[in-house]
Amino acid sequence: MSRQDNQSRGKASGRGSNNQRNRSSARGNAPVKSEFKSKKTSRQADPATKPKLRFDKNGKEIGRREKPVKEVKRSNPEDGIRLNKYIANSGVCSRREADTFIATGLVSVNGKIVNEMGYKVQLTDDVRFDGRRLNPEPNTFVLLNKPKGFATTDSNSKGMTVMDLVANATTAKIKPFGRLGRNATGLLLFTNDDEFVQKFTKKGIPRLFHIELDKNLKAEHLKKIKDGMTVDGKEISVDEISYVDNAPKSEVGLKIKHTGNSVIRTIFEHLGYDVVRVDCVTLGPLTKKDLPRGRWRTLTDKELNMFSML
Repeated sequence: MSRQDNQSRGKASGRGSNNQRNRSSARGNAPVKSEFKSKKTSRQADPATKPKLRFDKNGKEIGRREKPVKEVKRSNPEDGIRLNKYIANSGVCSRREADTFIATGLVSVNGKIVNEMGYKVQLTDDVRFDGRRLNPEPNTFVLLNKPKGFATTDSNSKGMTVMDLVANATTAKIKPFGRLGRNATGLLLFTNDDEFVQKFTKKGIPRLFHIELDKNLKAEHLKKIKDGMTVDGKEISVDEISYVDNAPKSEVGLKIKHTGNSVIRTIFEHLGYDVVRVDCVTLGPLTKKDLPRGRWRTLTDKELNMFSML
């Protein structure tokens, strides 16, 4: 830097009266900005520029549109389900294909052919496709270890029923398959699968009962039951019968395929015995293992597959 430059620093510029020459801010001499100095952004509104709110005489704000509240229309189960949706939910086909089947007369409701598009049905209706009854709910199977004092029925006029015990098991419309007397105990199956019910009502499911009689069962009567007997003109056959190990002769194990419960009393009362206790120990491939009295559980896919081998 020249001497002349040093001498001229701080002197008057000559363009005005006593104006001091200041340092230029160019070429890196700009003042350092404070890091803590807040910046105004376009998102921060200036309070002075905010529009003032105005209200009418009723106290309602003026100048702001309120979005209309949409009323949510809830479906009423009593209104029913569209027939094509009912068919689609049953797994037969899609809704569009169901419309075609309805139009061609392949669908009936409660025994009558329905061709009307948009027709609504209830879950309790008998809907059939090509003669086969449909079920819009997934097939559900519940196993109960029944205690004493509960009637095997879905009627509400019988006092305490087995339906009270499985009320929280599922939302599906299940019903008991097979019967156990009010004072009988043991395994009882519930399902909404009509095909399963029809199949095993016809062929039966083997059930093993632990039966206690009022007196010892004679060996000759044991053999008679094993060989088959006729009561009131009806033939009754059992799969197996034997005395219970390490128990009095009044206790026997009886395996039979009948889905009813009265046949057991029919057999022994015909021979002069009173039945004191009946307990269903096994039902097809199912047992009472890890299922306390009065409790229920849903069947696994593996257990359902075992029924196909019966």
